[in-house]
Amino acid sequence: MPGLTDDEVVSEMRKMTAFIKQEALEKAREIKVKADEEFAIEKGKIVRQESANIDANFERKKKQAEIEKKIAISNQNNKARLQLLEKREELLEKVFDEAKGKIGDVTKDQSKYAELLRNLVLQALYRLMEKNVKVSGRPKDQEILKKAVEDAASEFREKSGIEVRVEVDDQLSDKLNGGIILTGARITVNNTLDERLRLLSELALPALRENLFGKNPNRAFFS
Repeated sequence: MPGLTDDEVVSEMRKMTAFIKQEALEKAREIKVKADEEFAIEKGKIVRQESANIDANFERKKKQAEIEKKIAISNQNNKARLQLLEKREELLEKVFDEAKGKIGDVTKDQSKYAELLRNLVLQALYRLMEKNVKVSGRPKDQEILKKAVEDAASEFREKSGIEVRVEVDDQLSDKLNGGIILTGARITVNNTLDERLRLLSELALPALRENLFGKNPNRAFFS
């Protein structure tokens, strides 16, 4: 077999070089395609992770904003409720202050006041059911008080069968609106008009609240 000429050798070398170059280009394209695919996959992972982080952060901030909004609304409602309660209490105090200012008018009609004193003494006598008691009244009431005590003691003896002895003094202040305090061996009954008004205010307060402001749906019983 004859040998290759120089031109043929050069031609073969060029073919081999072209083949190797083509193989290198193909390999380079494969590497680039694979690298692009891996980059796209990794990029997708990063994008999805960041999107998830953004969504989670948004939800967290949204929930926090909702909580803060609820707290703000609750604080406003509580503030408004307290202001309403304060206004209601002011109105109730005004009602009882007006009643206290007028309670002294009871003593202006002497006949009615004498009957009231008799009933207050009689009520206290029945409460104590004792033989020796002391009735204290205002200095200005002494004249009608002594008559009221006599009448009350007489009725008490008749109905209870107890021979009660009643001492009368003027130890109550004229600054009070009237009434009496009856003292026994161990018990004292405060039947002054001021004390009766105070007790009435406590007992009547729930009903008065309902009359003025309506029923409270949050309260099952009066308090």
